[in-house]
Amino acid sequence: MKKIQSLFVLVLLFSINSFGNTVAIKTHATTSPREFYQIKTYILKSDEQVQTTDIFLKEAYLPALKRQGIKSIGVFKLKPTATDTLRKILVVIPFKSLLQYEALDEKLAKDKTYLITGAAYLNASYKQPPYLRIESILLKAFSDHPFLTTPKLDSPRANRVYELRSYESATEAIHTNKVDMFNAGGEVKLFNRLQFNAVFYGQVISGSKMPNLMYMTTFSDQESREAHWKAFVDSPEWKGLIAMEKYKNNISHIDITFLYPTDYSDY
Repeated sequence: MKKIQSLFVLVLLFSINSFGNTVAIKTHATTSPREFYQIKTYILKSDEQVQTTDIFLKEAYLPALKRQGIKSIGVFKLKPTATDTLRKILVVIPFKSLLQYEALDEKLAKDKTYLITGAAYLNASYKQPPYLRIESILLKAFSDHPFLTTPKLDSPRANRVYELRSYESATEAIHTNKVDMFNAGGEVKLFNRLQFNAVFYGQVISGSKMPNLMYMTTFSDQESREAHWKAFVDSPEWKGLIAMEKYKNNISHIDITFLYPTDYSDY
């Protein structure tokens, strides 16, 4: 009898402990001191695809995300260049947690308004797809800039410059060093002091060019962008940082993309 009672107590304690751990894990998964960001890039080859995807994003996708409590969604197009052969639309989506990100598609599939409004895009024929491909990058916000910031710009949208940068590093350890340079090293603070109007800084946790980090700064126009970067390069803080031995050679490749916001972007 005592053995049975002891076994019952052990099972009860194990159940309580397991339940407690489950609750802790769930709580941690649904709340985070830092946001996560998805950058979705729609690659398009024709005017028809651009129009179909624009309408879908504006009238179906963004409203559906907002019904799920996802706010401050940025939608951007490339600044035109002579070498462009394809067109792209980039969507920046902030998530409170990875759980919210993971559950999104399932929730959208149950949203009748979304399914009806976005039908032309969602039910497109394989002979007339609304895009060539969709690329996706997932990021975790930096500790020194844990939440997306909506920039305050009053210039015409077509004149604005949204600069998306990707910094690749040779190894994971060197990448961590570059992230540290932004946070503990004070690079984020310098951007703040010089009013770069940063939207986000993020460490890529899933993407095609890892290890890398990405961040977006914003300017009223190209002239303002040039003036801000000159001030950055000439600043004593930056000169001090790049002179530090521990931060040398922590970037192996940089990609810079210039964007402007669509008329339905939240910023």
